[in-house]
Amino acid sequence: MHAAITAIEYHLPEHTVSTDDLSVEFPEWSVEKIDQKTGIHDRHIAAPGECASDLAFVAAQKLFSSGACTADQVDYVLLCTQSPDYFLPTTACLLQHRLGIPTKAGALDFNLGCSGFVYGLGLAEGLIASEQARRVLLLTAETYSKFIHPRDKSVRTIFGDAAAATFVSAQDAATPFIGPFVYGTDGSGGPNLIVPTGGLRQPRSAESAVEQDVESGNIRSADNLYMNGAEIFVFTINAVPESVNALLVRSGIKLDQVDLFVFHQANRYMLEHLRKSMKIPAEKFQVSMSHCGNTVSSTIPIALKHAQAEGRIQPGSLVMLVGFGVGYSWGATLVHWIGIP
Repeated sequence: MHAAITAIEYHLPEHTVSTDDLSVEFPEWSVEKIDQKTGIHDRHIAAPGECASDLAFVAAQKLFSSGACTADQVDYVLLCTQSPDYFLPTTACLLQHRLGIPTKAGALDFNLGCSGFVYGLGLAEGLIASEQARRVLLLTAETYSKFIHPRDKSVRTIFGDAAAATFVSAQDAATPFIGPFVYGTDGSGGPNLIVPTGGLRQPRSAESAVEQDVESGNIRSADNLYMNGAEIFVFTINAVPESVNALLVRSGIKLDQVDLFVFHQANRYMLEHLRKSMKIPAEKFQVSMSHCGNTVSSTIPIALKHAQAEGRIQPGSLVMLVGFGVGYSWGATLVHWIGIP
């Protein structure tokens, strides 16, 4: 038995912030400049009191409604989030109960960002290969907007909130549908994409909430998300090509044998730089973020859903997935596509 992706659904919050809206708030940035740099026109933002678990719940309900599976068929829940409801209990446990998934199912959270979907597939594949589970509900959900200062355009133009539900199930087949995997970690880059306070290392306080006017007129406090864009870019242009090459070597295939490349949808400038540097044809490179922004761990499943709808992949296609970002953390894998509803 081998794990395969058999369904994907996603959910975006109702409220949107468009590039036009942002250009009014930041008149020094034109619509054209934001669009050219980010490739993002709309960002969906969670409402006050709307948590990542709420978005994941709706995405999972959509998946159940699609007929791909039912709640009582799930025997393991994996939730990737960096914006959990609580420090404890585990948010995946709360979603198991809320979704009506049997109490005999396993459930866990794992705290990863933009590499999270690839890592989640690795966990799901391992659970199924070791016969610990047969039907895994992989949820990715983030509300980064709650960490972002409204006057920090360096991150506000990029990130949007979302959740995706991916059903990974055991299939009777001679060869794997998912894998091999390549992973990487470099914790020295942790300070370059971070919310400094809020955990036990540095609790929030009156002092940490003091706002400061930082580089290029952006405003934030230590309680807000900070991203060193230049350092993130340098990390990405080194780690991603190395990961792609390592995966090709491990799998014994060549670049031109891959039918579609789906990278973490960070921003258009970065994606185009990577595509051109690796000489990937545009027709084999998926970009699906204009309508929702950088949704962290949900960007890849959202892009996969759009790729199938656009006819860019069909059963039998070979797809390479590459996630990279906060941590630093990165991962890449191959997926033999069998199709989703």
